Amino acid sequence: MILGVIPARGGSKGVPRKNIRPIAGHPLLAWTIKAGRESRLLDRLVVSTEDAEIAQVAEKYGAEVLNRPPELAQDATISRLVLEHALDSLGGESVTLLQPTSPIRRPGLIDRVIGLFQSGEFDSLATGFEQMLYPPHGVEHRRQDIKTVFVNDGSVIVATAATIRSQSLFGARAGTLVTSREENVDIDDEFDFWLAGKILEKALAEGWLTCPQTV
Repeated sequence: MILGVIPARGGSKGVPRKNIRPIAGHPLLAWTIKAGRESRLLDRLVVSTEDAEIAQVAEKYGAEVLNRPPELAQDATISRLVLEHALDSLGGESVTLLQPTSPIRRPGLIDRVIGLFQSGEFDSLATGFEQMLYPPHGVEHRRQDIKTVFVNDGSVIVATAATIRSQSLFGARAGTLVTSREENVDIDDEFDFWLAGKILEKALAEGWLTCPQTV
């Protein structure tokens, strides 16, 4: 079984209550639920939360709710522990992490990631972008000499259950998939929230995304 997990705790700091704050006409969480429900490769999709209001919104948009212990909903709680709790509760051979703070996913992205993961001998595979590593200011350089590093954007991460249980989110064989710039938006503050809203509105106007639906 491939388990899909959307972690959505109530105590966000940068943007208070961001998981259920409206963006482009719907709660932020709803956009990730929609993407997860459209996947053909996820066998089960749950929202992991300790918050009753978030749970209500999740169910309204068609997601199953997994009650998360309060001790796993703290500022210092890492994603791997949330995934491990989901696997222990529900089982699965692999798990796909879908962060609600990454609401922009082109149709088919989740299955594209899972398909690539299944086609190779990976412990995990994540979406992201190539970040250029510029030298310190004042150091002359040629643009073609600048190196890059892959940055995981948190949108889609799939990993084997064995990897998660070995106290690693990525494992030794970590695959990557570079996605479009608009899909790399990760909401940490008010500017990110505004930017994601503008991109969602543009995507809806252009027709490559549709609005989430309640059940």
